[in-house]
Amino acid sequence: MNTLTDRYLAATLQSVPAQRRDEIAAELRGSIEDMIEDRAGNGQDPATAEREVLTELGNPDRLAARYADRRLQLIGPKYYLHWAKLLKTLLSFVPAIVGTVVAIVDAADDGTVGGAIGSGIGVAIEVAVQITFWVTLGFAIAERTNTPLGLPEWNVDQLPAVPVKREISLTDTIAAIVTIGLSIAYLVLQHFHSWLETDNGTNIPIIDPALWNSWLPILIALLVLSAGFEFVKYRVGHWTWPLVGVNVLLDLAFAIPVCWLLLNDQLLSPALVGHFDWLSEGDNLHTLATFSTVGIAVITVWDIIDSIIKTVRRTA
Repeated sequence: MNTLTDRYLAATLQSVPAQRRDEIAAELRGSIEDMIEDRAGNGQDPATAEREVLTELGNPDRLAARYADRRLQLIGPKYYLHWAKLLKTLLSFVPAIVGTVVAIVDAADDGTVGGAIGSGIGVAIEVAVQITFWVTLGFAIAERTNTPLGLPEWNVDQLPAVPVKREISLTDTIAAIVTIGLSIAYLVLQHFHSWLETDNGTNIPIIDPALWNSWLPILIALLVLSAGFEFVKYRVGHWTWPLVGVNVLLDLAFAIPVCWLLLNDQLLSPALVGHFDWLSEGDNLHTLATFSTVGIAVITVWDIIDSIIKTVRRTA
C-alpha cells in the first residue's frame, strides 16, 4: 500500500524513537481512519476526506517532534531570557574594547591610521560572531540535554526602579569620556609616534617635549578630572549650580594654560614648526596660534553658557 496515509505515517515514524514506532503507528493510523470515516459518514468523498485530515494534522516532522517530546527551537523558553541578556551584555562592550585595542596596537606598529581602523573593525566583528556562536551553542546544549544551570527564579525583588528622567544621557556621557580618553592617549602617543616623521624617519612630536616637565602632566590630570566629572554629572542626571561651578573651573583651568602656551609659541614642538616651512614664514605661526586661541575660547565659553542655560531652565 502506498496511500497518502501510509506515506504520512512513514514520514512521521522515521523521526520518533524506534521503541515507540509500533505504538505510535497504531495510535496514529487509528486516529486518521476514525477522522476519515467520520467525514465520509457525512457524505464527503473518502479520498478528499483523507487529504483534508492529513492537512489538518500538519507537517509530519512537527507531529513526530510532539510524539518524541523534542523541542523544535534552538533556545527554548526555559533559557531564552538568560541567553538574550548575557548575549546583549557581552556584545555591548567586548567587541568594542577588543577592536579598539587592536586598532591602537596596529596604529602604533605601522602608523597607518586607516588600516588600523579597518583591522579594529574587522576584529570587533569577528569577536561578536564568536561570542554569539559560543554563547548560543552553550545554551542550546543545556536546553537539549535539560541541564540545570542553577539560575535563580524571577521574583518581584528583581523589578527595576522606575526610570529617572535624565537630562544627561548615557550616550552623551560615554561619548565625552571616550573623547577625553582618546585625547589623553594621543597626548602620550604623539611623543613617540605622531605619524609625522623627518626625512630620516625620526618621529616629530606635535607638542613640545619640554612641556613634559611642566604643563603636560597638569593638562593630562585636568583631562582625567574632566572624565570623572562626566561620570558624576551622569550619576546626578541633570545640571545643578555646583556642577556648573566645577565645569567652569575645569574648562578655564584647561583652556587658559593652552591658550597662553599657544600665544607664547610654547605649545607646538620646534621640530613640528621646522618641518612645515610655511609656519616659519612671517607671522604665520602667530596667526595660527591666534585662530586656535579664538577657537578654544569660543568652545570654552559656549560650554559654560550651555551649562548655565540648562541649569536655569531646570530650576525656573
